[in-house]
Amino acid sequence: MTDPDREDWLETEEEGSSLGLRFTVVFVRLFGRRLGRAFVAMIAFYYVLFSSRVRRVSRLYLVKVDQPTGFWDVCRHVRRFAQVTLDRVFLVAGEKKGFTITSHGREHIDALCDAKRGALLIGGHVGSFEAMRAQGASTDLTIHVIGYFKNAKKVNAELDRISPENRVRLIEVDPSDPSFVLHVRDLVEAGGLVATLADRVVPAGARAAEVDFLGGRARFPVGPYALAAVIKCPVYTTFGLYRGGNVYDVFCEPFAERVKLPRKRRQEALEEYAQKFATRLERYCREQPDNWFNFYEFWEPEPAMISAEESAIP
Repeated sequence: MTDPDREDWLETEEEGSSLGLRFTVVFVRLFGRRLGRAFVAMIAFYYVLFSSRVRRVSRLYLVKVDQPTGFWDVCRHVRRFAQVTLDRVFLVAGEKKGFTITSHGREHIDALCDAKRGALLIGGHVGSFEAMRAQGASTDLTIHVIGYFKNAKKVNAELDRISPENRVRLIEVDPSDPSFVLHVRDLVEAGGLVATLADRVVPAGARAAEVDFLGGRARFPVGPYALAAVIKCPVYTTFGLYRGGNVYDVFCEPFAERVKLPRKRRQEALEEYAQKFATRLERYCREQPDNWFNFYEFWEPEPAMISAEESAIP
């Protein structure tokens, strides 16, 4: 059953105005993280209370990871997203004092940098990418991020305003212009690190594979693996899990030394890589269930869940 009012996340503009986002940034920079967390918790409560879409997609996920799905459970889920987003402000600004960021697999990145060897880093909407970037800031590590940023321009503009020296460079994907592949190839050949998220199919209609994920079938993009095959570089997965309080754990793991797509079984090979990533992503989702921030419908909602939804609102 599909809600006729459901919005495709790609067509959904960012909530709030640039002025509102700027006010939030100014507030947390003036009053600090503690009051900032209280402020974004109120914002999270507001969205959960008034957005049936937010409640629905959170519950769809929480069911998959065997978590409670009541109203306050959804609030905790969305509040965790708000807290991680808040921390982005401080991490982008280089204000790491007070944070504990532990690295697991940092030696892989160090080895790439020492050898001046490029690589593709793939992650998902789990935890914080900024925690991984912040851990590498002391080595002047520049990461180039490939993505479709249409619905995140306001947030990215505010982050650039906070730190114009931010060592993350964005590479916009234009479906009508594949020349970005050549740019990425040049960066990797020069020893650059290029990152992308591999758990959203963008833009709409892009090639994807249907794989097993959290007990259901879900569509994952195959573009990252096609790109890696073209530029002939190693691939690593990266995830930055938020443990609560001030603690982040950053994980970097080898994924493939080379992505190979045999001509006669190209699509099958792409599906195998997508499944391999989905399996790894699932492991982190189950390890830290409240860190999943992909707030759109991976799976069709069950009718019983939808009909009972309003009864869960206090």
